[in-house]
Amino acid sequence: MGSVRGAHSCWLIGLLAVATTACSATTLKPLESPFHAPATVEVAAGEFIRGSDQRERDYAYQLDEQAYGHSRTRDAGWYDREAPRSAASTDAFRITTTPITNQQYQRFVAATAHPAPDVDPDTWVSYGLVHPFQRTRRHAWVDQRPPVGREFHPVVLVSYHDANAYAKWLSKQTGTVWHLPTENEWTKAARGNDGRTFPWGDEFNARHLNSHDSGPFDTVPVGSISTPSPYGLLDAAGQVFEWIDTPNAGRAWVKGGSWDDSGCGVCRPAARHARPKDLKHILVGFRLVTR
Repeated sequence: MGSVRGAHSCWLIGLLAVATTACSATTLKPLESPFHAPATVEVAAGEFIRGSDQRERDYAYQLDEQAYGHSRTRDAGWYDREAPRSAASTDAFRITTTPITNQQYQRFVAATAHPAPDVDPDTWVSYGLVHPFQRTRRHAWVDQRPPVGREFHPVVLVSYHDANAYAKWLSKQTGTVWHLPTENEWTKAARGNDGRTFPWGDEFNARHLNSHDSGPFDTVPVGSISTPSPYGLLDAAGQVFEWIDTPNAGRAWVKGGSWDDSGCGVCRPAARHARPKDLKHILVGFRLVTR
């Protein structure tokens, strides 16, 4: 499969299960429609390759050094904490084809009065992030609604706890248990079974993902700048980091890289880093798994 372009195509709207009528190639509006569970891809039971070896980690550091002109990720040992490259296995599961979108999350907010995605200035400053607070405003919701024109972008400014609350609500709506993916589940879906470095292969190519290398330095409609993984996962590299459910000393791993990253060593399925579970970041969203 090649790159998926043009997120306002009828194909992508069908993929997201948000409309059943014809769509315009020039106008994409949120549509009132019956409730649908998010679209998923099926991942077969069996073995896959998880983690990374020194060769892959060195390649990731080289990508970062070429993109940024410094060796800070190497000096800090960012990728040295990845799981060792080894065989692992999972049962069969289904995982959402894309990260959960603003429109999908809005149904949850409307039904439960759960706080809408947002963050206040003091909390944002307390995170100590490089992004200014003003940059969060384009992602923040107003009056319990997502920003106009971003309905099909991945939802961000959601914590690990928010993601789990959505999963619990979706489970009640569908009668099927949904949860954040484990690291093994996420990695297998994003990488396939052969241990490739990126969802599309072993060489980095900025055309295959929404990263700062050639993207707009912002989220985009899900799947619109993405080459599918072997299992058909979209936005498995770049776009937004994603919460996963493998614990890490009171924090939670995030995986996948984001629109803010260049290089993109951190966009590899083997890469990971931990964040506080209550963090609400413009770079972090989530997707879910079911059986």
